[in-house]
Amino acid sequence: QVQLVESGGGSVQAGGSLRLSCAITGNPYNSYCMGWFRQAPGKEREGVATIDSDGIAAYADSVQGRFTISRDESKNAVFLQMNSLKPEDSAVYYCATRRFAPCGPGGNGGPWPTYDNFGQGTQVTVSS
Repeated sequence: QVQLVESGGGSVQAGGSLRLSCAITGNPYNSYCMGWFRQAPGKEREGVATIDSDGIAAYADSVQGRFTISRDESKNAVFLQMNSLKPEDSAVYYCATRRFAPCGPGGNGGPWPTYDNFGQGTQVTVSS
């Protein structure tokens, strides 16, 4: 059983930064992929960033160059540094784990793979 708890959300003005954290408990072998997803009101949940146990990261085009995902194996945690935030980044952000590769959508921009476990989410609000 894997449990995920996010923290670090809040309200910022456009151009600001936030750092999200996610503490993961349970079987570490279920966390080959660690990722962040988000869901805005009226929209489907979408993949934002992912990182595998080798440290290879992938990002959605909308956040490439602004967001950075990292993981700390010793703490079994994953982080999302968000810079140059825009109002369209406002959403509930969820961390998630997946046991096996692939972790992201692949080079052809296909759909994100299904993740196994999600946290409860943390709200991020960016005002203009």
